[in-house]
Amino acid sequence: MPDTIAVAMSGGVDSSTVAALLKREGYNLIGLTLQLWDQRRLAGHEGMPEAVQGRCCSIDDVYDARRVAEQLGIPYYVVNHQRRFEQDVVQPFVNEYLAGRTPIPCTLCNNHLKFDQLLLTARQIGAHKVATGHYARVLFDETADAGRGRWLLKRPADTAKDQSYFLFGLTQDQLAHSLFPLGNMVKPEVRALAEAENLRVAHKPDSQEICFIPGGDYKTFLAAYLDEQGRDMPDTAGDLVTPDGEVVGAHDGIHHFTVGQKKGVQQRLHAHHSTPFYVLGIEPAKNRVVVGEEPLLHARTATADRLNWISISDLREPMRILAKIRHRHEPAPATIRPLGDSQIQIDFDEPQRAITPGQAAIFFSGENVVGGGWLR
Repeated sequence: MPDTIAVAMSGGVDSSTVAALLKREGYNLIGLTLQLWDQRRLAGHEGMPEAVQGRCCSIDDVYDARRVAEQLGIPYYVVNHQRRFEQDVVQPFVNEYLAGRTPIPCTLCNNHLKFDQLLLTARQIGAHKVATGHYARVLFDETADAGRGRWLLKRPADTAKDQSYFLFGLTQDQLAHSLFPLGNMVKPEVRALAEAENLRVAHKPDSQEICFIPGGDYKTFLAAYLDEQGRDMPDTAGDLVTPDGEVVGAHDGIHHFTVGQKKGVQQRLHAHHSTPFYVLGIEPAKNRVVVGEEPLLHARTATADRLNWISISDLREPMRILAKIRHRHEPAPATIRPLGDSQIQIDFDEPQRAITPGQAAIFFSGENVVGGGWLR
């Protein structure tokens, strides 16, 4: 009897094509969609739309996923994990921004929902693996870890769509039960296959935004969410200071800023500066935002914690890698070395721009993801 695989169906072209591919290969499939966020929940709060269409978690996406499942003749279920999503993704996102850091909710969603709760649900209904439309590859290396073997996460054939950055938190057990059928394909091939299968979503645009933040306006979302929760926006107004502590301006809240930001800085300065100032850092304990000229944004060293190792079991000695410090960052040569308290230091060969606390740092050796952690 063919293996049963649960397909995480988001309603987009990638996951729909995965379902079509696996159906063609003869697997028993069950389509699952995670209902994570009610897009109409904050409607009526200032700046929030009455309805949101064309994004992950929207009603349109659930409808598209259901239609594809019907077309392929596979059973389909919507699994409600809104409470868990709010607890493990939305609330940490809000708290991180209010603390002056810049979080990555998509990685938290993968760690806590898509490859945790979804895998648990899949097992409960008799599926032994979960397949998704992520662009990445996974395989087992029997020779790794002194012959004990390890599951490896590898970069995909389509480097422009590489999503391994958002998957660095997956455990060995999660990788062992995950399938990424698009890992060896490029996006035009995926759309062509979807078209050949007459999938209704073959030409559906990709979602580019955080699913629960309409228009990417996180400041409006923060205000609306806190208002719904009966919480006041914390008063974190304070000074704009240079790296040597000189007060050069004022701001109305640290949540308005992220490292590397230029917009909104110049007009908050007390005096005119002909050279643009950027956000260099945030000091939440003092409600201070450190600003300065662009060259000061570059640094050679960073630290990371909350580490997860994939191709190795642990980092015991310095290791040469390529480090990626945000999704659109070109991986840069560096050395990682262990520190105490489950932290590591990253020493780049060349200074890197805007190393941002709250973002993830991912480490590559060739095509393999060595592991990653969260920048401090």
